[in-house]
Amino acid sequence: MKSDLQWMQAQVVALRDVTPTVREFTLRPDTDFVAAHEPGAHLQVQVMTEQGRVQTRSYSLVGEGDGSCWRIAVKRLDDGRGGSRAMWRLAEGDRLQVSAPQNHFPLDLAAPGYLLVAGGIGITPLVLMAQRLGALARRRGVPVAMLYGARHAGEFGYLDTLRDALSEAGVQAHEGAAPIDFDAAIAALPPGGQLYTCGPVPMLEAVKRAWAAAGRPLADLRFETFGSSGRLAAQAFTVRIPRHDLSITVPADCTLLDALDAAGVQTLSDCKRGECGLCAMDVLAVDGEVDHRDVFLSPHEKQATTRICACVSRAVGTLTLDSAYRPDL
Repeated sequence: MKSDLQWMQAQVVALRDVTPTVREFTLRPDTDFVAAHEPGAHLQVQVMTEQGRVQTRSYSLVGEGDGSCWRIAVKRLDDGRGGSRAMWRLAEGDRLQVSAPQNHFPLDLAAPGYLLVAGGIGITPLVLMAQRLGALARRRGVPVAMLYGARHAGEFGYLDTLRDALSEAGVQAHEGAAPIDFDAAIAALPPGGQLYTCGPVPMLEAVKRAWAAAGRPLADLRFETFGSSGRLAAQAFTVRIPRHDLSITVPADCTLLDALDAAGVQTLSDCKRGECGLCAMDVLAVDGEVDHRDVFLSPHEKQATTRICACVSRAVGTLTLDSAYRPDL
């Protein structure tokens, strides 16, 4: 099952390097009306990789729209699957296919307080959230705080924009690998307050642990992941599917989900970010190690390695999987 998308042509009308590794793209779609978008929305973008494969990637919309263009930002990952490199090869005037905005990460403006937590390129969906919540704070006095982590000072994209929205004191920038004190930030959030976070999986897991330890309702923790970070470097691995009598190789620059689709193995998928769990498949055997990169499976499920989210998770060695295929009786 695939989500129905409304696709359109768009032109790259401006490029800007936000940091040495993050480039902002201003896209003008070929339509008389550019749909407005709410905080947390994203575009789907089709790109052509160096290997000549068409890939679909999701990129968060950055900041308020202007009624004629959308802005996205892409972090270059030289060891990724090729989508970011394809985007970085684009020049002003180039054209590509984009979807209408979608939103699986909406902002609820009725909470008594907010904490925003971003890691690296995970800042992109939170820019518009910070702008909207900053305006809300000025109107109603609702407390809003933000924690923003990056590997070094040069990777704090949009920091000036965030401080304009939330004030200098409202944004705490954390540089380097030192752990962030999520416990203290969550303790300062009023009862019923909400936490919105986006970033690498290890950061999200740390936020989830701190949230649970504080006894906060799970419904008040909202998150999105870009699903690209794992414990192990991406490399080719083998997948066996006994029901199809197949053995396939998943290249380092290809997802397990895409490799299965290319081999004719019917799969279910939706978010493609390791969040919804629709693509989770049963693992029959592991000869090697699974690198779980999703935020859907529980820690117990990941330790047991009985299921894998095919859209983002990978392996080293060989996996044997059960598919949804059942022969007609």
